[in-house]
Amino acid sequence: MRNIFGNVFTLSTFGESHGEAIGGVVDGMPAGVDINMDFIQQELYRRRPGQSKITTSRQEADQVEILSGVFEGKTTGCPIGFIVRNSNQRSADYDNMRDVFRPSHADFTYYSKYGIRDHRGGGRSSARETISRCVGGALAKLALKQLGIRITAYTSQVGPFAIERDYTRYDFSEIERNMVRCPDPEIAEKMVSLISEVKEQGDTIGGVISCVVQGCPVGLGEPAFSKLHAALGEAMLTINAVKGFEYGEGFDGVCARGSEQNDIFVSKDGDIRTLTNHSGGIQGGISNGNVIFFRVAFKPVATLLKPQPTVDAQGNETTLQVKGRHDPCVLPRAVPIVEAMAAMTILDFYLLNKTVHL
Repeated sequence: MRNIFGNVFTLSTFGESHGEAIGGVVDGMPAGVDINMDFIQQELYRRRPGQSKITTSRQEADQVEILSGVFEGKTTGCPIGFIVRNSNQRSADYDNMRDVFRPSHADFTYYSKYGIRDHRGGGRSSARETISRCVGGALAKLALKQLGIRITAYTSQVGPFAIERDYTRYDFSEIERNMVRCPDPEIAEKMVSLISEVKEQGDTIGGVISCVVQGCPVGLGEPAFSKLHAALGEAMLTINAVKGFEYGEGFDGVCARGSEQNDIFVSKDGDIRTLTNHSGGIQGGISNGNVIFFRVAFKPVATLLKPQPTVDAQGNETTLQVKGRHDPCVLPRAVPIVEAMAAMTILDFYLLNKTVHL
């Protein structure tokens, strides 16, 4: 089982949903980076369960403890170990699914691969594992901040309700002002109403998270097997419930002609720039200095609070009535996770790029 992300900047994670704790080790973090613990904790609060009426009601403090690699408020260059203890597990809620496979969940594939599984909350396949990603992402963000690189994600679609693709139309300060984390207040209200309706029905709904990377320098990524957009796509596809990734115009661009899609180069103030950004800030697998823009599709959460037909480990047909506390829509809590994975990818490729030439 691979539990390590990255090349130079790496994150190793451990822990299960109903285990003692979730934690990890960040290696390759540059020395001398100012560590703001309030910022790291706030990133975890953005992911934390029980934060609104449209998220799971599980209550966790999600307090991070840094165990190593930081001295007098700065990184030392040594591995940064951290832990977040679980405190509000209700494992008995999962007793009825010990030998039963939830439809479209990882239960069957995990059991088939390993011959054993922790049925409590999904064990290692639970989205609670993403706590470690948010800590690693927060550390990466602090390093990127010193480089002038900023990453912002937001909910751009829930079910049929979607905002315009053009991120320049929106005020990013609106994102944290509503519980669904959408920069359009009017559409946000419709998203919240839909999620609330779906939750009352014991069902779930999916959507799209968009992400903008500002200040990324030219030259990150490789032209063949380590393309920057491929790395970002891989990072996003490791997030629970993610079903798709596109950057720039993505699938919408197939209806246009090359004369409409090409980003024309111009010289401005001694720098080479493009008039448009249909490429999403990446060309030939390498960042071109423009804003990087991508979108991530999330499926409806697989765990429903309504009866579903399924089978048990012996192949016997049965009906599963799930108990416990579950998200009707993962998007509001997934926004900081998308940012975290993007931050770790960008920092990793920045550090890789420093070895290319003197």
